[in-house]
Amino acid sequence: VIYVFTHDSIGVGEDGPTHQPVEQLAALRSIPGLITLRPADANEAVEAWRVVIGLKHQPACLVLSRQPLPTLDRTRFAPANGVARGAYILADADGRYPSVILIGTGSEVTLCVEAYESLTREGIAARVISMPSWELFEQQEQAYRDSVLPPEVTARVSVEQGSVIGWDHYVGMNGAKIGMHTFGSSAPIKDLLTKFGFTPDKVVSTAKEQIAQSRK
Repeated sequence: VIYVFTHDSIGVGEDGPTHQPVEQLAALRSIPGLITLRPADANEAVEAWRVVIGLKHQPACLVLSRQPLPTLDRTRFAPANGVARGAYILADADGRYPSVILIGTGSEVTLCVEAYESLTREGIAARVISMPSWELFEQQEQAYRDSVLPPEVTARVSVEQGSVIGWDHYVGMNGAKIGMHTFGSSAPIKDLLTKFGFTPDKVVSTAKEQIAQSRK
């Protein structure tokens, strides 16, 4: 069985907070046996379909955005077939070891990329992880998971327009979680993203705070 969910975030603010499913991702991820995928762009959506069509004994859920999203330039960033492993390194620190890791899903991956580019211009070694599926990532061997999220890199930021419940598992107890702690609001999308901290500047400042904290 394949379920397709849409209108996946506070980006539907014009319709009022009752239409903003801040709890749905956490709820879906809590269902035993369900594979939940939240692709970041058109290429990831294709790869997500490729994954779920190949499943034999597990139901799957695709979580898609209503608003238009840019298609990432895969000549600059990693290929989207990393979706099959649940999470993959989308952009890295050009041969350097990362000082901070930015983890995004769905529409927030582009936000992480924008923050990554700002950090890179400042000479800060950052890594962007696209994590469309927690469940698929947890099925990978430990060596792969450690290569994506090195245990020694404790400066981490997750970015997702939903409840932050569960993200401690990936960012650690001292990691930063940019997400929703309340219901949304009624406003145009740009106003909502600014109000709730889904901006490149917010991700950049949070990443710097994480780096400073990890060096104490």
